Formats: sequence, C-alpha cells, structure tokens
Amino acid sequence: MVSAAAAKVLGAVFKIPLTNMLGGVGMSYFSCAYSIFMPVYALTVTGLSAAVARMTARSAALGMYANARRIRRTALLLFSAAGLAGSLLILLLAVPFSVYTVGSRDGAAAVAMIAPAVVFGCITAVERGYYEGMSNMYPTAVSQLAEGGVKAAAGLFLCGYVTAHPNTVMGLFPFMTDVRGAAAAAGIAGVTLSTVGAAAFFAVLRLFDRAPTGGESLMQSRRAIAKELLTTALPVGAGAVVTNLTALIDMWTVIGCISVFGYPGKAPAGVSATELPNFIYGSFAGIALTVFNLVPSVTNMLGKGALTCITAARESGDRSAMERGTMQALLTSAAIAIPSAVGLGVMAPEVLGILYPAQSDEVAVCTAPLRWLMAGMVCLCVSYPLFSMLQAVGKASAPLKIMLFGTAVKLLGNLLLIPLMGVSGAALSTSLCYGGILLLALRTYLKVSGLRLSFVPLGKAVYSGAMCGGAACLVRSAAYRAGASPFTALIFSALAGGIVYTFLIRGLIGRLR
Repeated sequence: MVSAAAAKVLGAVFKIPLTNMLGGVGMSYFSCAYSIFMPVYALTVTGLSAAVARMTARSAALGMYANARRIRRTALLLFSAAGLAGSLLILLLAVPFSVYTVGSRDGAAAVAMIAPAVVFGCITAVERGYYEGMSNMYPTAVSQLAEGGVKAAAGLFLCGYVTAHPNTVMGLFPFMTDVRGAAAAAGIAGVTLSTVGAAAFFAVLRLFDRAPTGGESLMQSRRAIAKELLTTALPVGAGAVVTNLTALIDMWTVIGCISVFGYPGKAPAGVSATELPNFIYGSFAGIALTVFNLVPSVTNMLGKGALTCITAARESGDRSAMERGTMQALLTSAAIAIPSAVGLGVMAPEVLGILYPAQSDEVAVCTAPLRWLMAGMVCLCVSYPLFSMLQAVGKASAPLKIMLFGTAVKLLGNLLLIPLMGVSGAALSTSLCYGGILLLALRTYLKVSGLRLSFVPLGKAVYSGAMCGGAACLVRSAAYRAGASPFTALIFSALAGGIVYTFLIRGLIGRLR
C-alpha cells in the first residue's frame, strides 16, 4: 500500500509538469496514445497478477513448489505472446487511430511509442503474481517504485529535451508537422521505459532467487494451468476494458461534438479553429481528469481490505461482522472522498492555477468541468470497495455488468450534453455515470448479502462535508478581501475547512474502527 501510494505521487510528479510542457494540444496527442493503450493493456494485464498469485499460493500451501514454478513459466509464455500480439495491434493501428481521433498523423508517434509497454507489462504482472503467491510482497513494492521513478525521470527528461531542441528533433522526423506530437511521444517513451525497468528488475531478481523445492511429482499439465489462468484472468480483464471505455468515449465525443457543434465558450487566444477540439479535449484529459483520479486511486486500496474482511465474515456466517465490515469500508471511502471533492470544487481555480502555472488557458477551460466532476469522484470512491465486496459474496461478474450500464449512461450523456455545455457536459455525464454505477452496485450488494444498513452516518459525512465547504468559502472570500495571494487563500481555506470537517466528523470515528 505504501509503495502504491508513492507510485501515485510519482505519477502526479510526472503528469503535472508534462502537462505544463505540452499544453492542451500536446496532451491530446498524449491522451490519444493512452486511449488505445489502456483497453489493450487492461485486457492482457489486469487480473493476471491475481490469477498467478492465487494459483501459486495454492501450490505453495500444498508443498507443490515445482508446480508453482511451472505456473510461472506457463504464464510467462502465454501472456508474453498475448502481450506481443497487443503491442503489434497498437503499432498497426497507430496511424489510422491518430488520424481518426485527433485529425492528423502527429499523434501516431506517441501511439507507436507506447506499444512495447503491453508486452513488458505482461511480464511484470506474471512476476509480481508469482512472488505475491509466495507471500513475498517486497518485489511488487520495489518494482512499483522503480516503475514510477523511471517514468517520471525519463519521461520529463525526454519531453524537456524535445521542447528545448525542436529543430534538431523535427529534422530527425521529417514526416511530423507538429513538434508537440514529438514531445508527446517523448513523454510516452518514459512510460514504456518504466515497464522495461520493472521487467529488468525481475530479471535481475531471478538471478538471486532461491525458490523452495518439493512436490516434483505433483504437477498440473501446462494445458490445465493455461486454462485456469485464462478462466480467472479474462473476466477481470474484460471488466477493466469496460472501465477504460469511458476514456475512449470522451476522446471521440468531445473532439467530435466540438468539431460539429462548435464550442459554447470563448476560444483561447492563439488557438485556431482547427486546433480547438484537440485543445479542449487535451486540457480536459490532461488536467481535469488527472486531478479527478487522484483521490479514487487512494480509496481503491480499501477494496483489498474489504474483500478479505467480507469473505471471512460470509464464510463464517457472522452477519454482524459482515455489516460492520461493510459500513467501515463505505464510511472510510466517503470520509476521505467528500471533503476532498468539496475542497477541490470550492478551490478549483486556485488548485489548478498552482499546479499548472504555465497553462492559464487550459486551466480556464478546466475549472468548471472539474467542479462538475466532483460528485462523480465521490461516487467512484465509494464504488471501489463495493466492487470488491461483490466479489466477496460470489458476484464477481456483477461489476462488469454494472460498468456496462455506466458506460451506456456516459455515452448518451456526452452526446446530449456536450453540444449544450461544451466539455462541462462531458464532466457532468461522468458524474451521472458514476452515480448510476454506485446506486446499482449498492442495490446489488444489499440484495445478494441480505444486509440492512443504516445510512444515517453517511448523511452525517455529507453534512460535515457541506460545512467544510462553507467554511472554506468564507475564509477564501475574507483572504481575498485582505489582499492575499491565491496560494495563501488556498492554504487558509483548506485549514479552515479541514478543522470544521474534523470537528464535525469526529463522532463517526468510532464507526470506522
């Protein structure tokens, strides 16, 4: 958990300066690469570590260490092939996907640059799963930190070099017309190098690995291992693909709707009409969605604890423990998400202005959308533990069906709202999407588990969050009347809101224990 949190911080250290260097149009090229990469990566990698860890742990518990090593080798062969196929698919689609999404070939270099990350990600996922199954979490932790560090260092260095030497770089790539496309590709190269670094770490680790031996006569066939791996990993991967479809929907609909219906707001100075759709989408994806995803990445970790807690309570038939574990997970997620959302909503101009000082036009585009996203952020934070608890009660396929429903809401919302509200419509549809997902996930979980929960504590958390926002607004206004800078206003407003929230929420602390 510590390494995952540190990796998220390193991710922010990478993404925020990168956005300042690339700007809105450059981030549209960067986001174009991620939009095709994430579904392919999710299908081939997501769920793989858990599948390998589960099978390895079972073999190790039975003393079948030779079988555990066979699982590792079989998974490496199977999913390296799958990763290679995914990498080739992205490479082949680089030019047509770039032309279709951002309207030029300048995004193709970034798409092609990220393609190798799929195969190296598969290798890393198998190795992490093997060591986790052997009850050794340190390789996963170290590799996550190495991956985050390489991505931030290499990506920012390469992108900075391209922006500092545009003539030299463009001379090497005469087929490109926009230096921002080359800079985005350089930033993406840092992502690919980070996966190479993680795979190299495990290659070195294997040189010193002294795996236990035993159970050589008790081994599954490779066919049986491959079948079980696919059966376990693919449903989780399919669910992750659906989750990533929202990014593709935003890319296609924001750029497409603004191109067809125009932009209802004032276009930033210096941005041409042909560049405007890419500029708006790149700003939204690179700034608003980056800030939006920070808090859910933390509450996502709560699902791991909820899964084991609810599973143990259900297997033992302890309904009171099950109810207590459910409320702990939901209240903890809400207690973290609500003040974060309120604070980001109230202080959106100050937060974005401080994080992205060189991108004032992009910040102006993203301030209102970020506020529309905050309700969805709370719903997403609370949904993550619910998805884990649905798996714990035997409804592993339910999150996939729920996410399909949410994706349909997202698509319909974007098509209806973007022509009316611009990119704020995409933000509002995101909140509607995750609101629907939360309600459907909660209804499904309560129906399957048979629990009857009291939502009064959640109401208290919402009330405390509202008072937190009110205090922050009052202090913000007073600070500006006194001539304070935006940074000073942000600090004092956050302190005031935090103190009020802590005072009001203290009665719920006992419920979180």
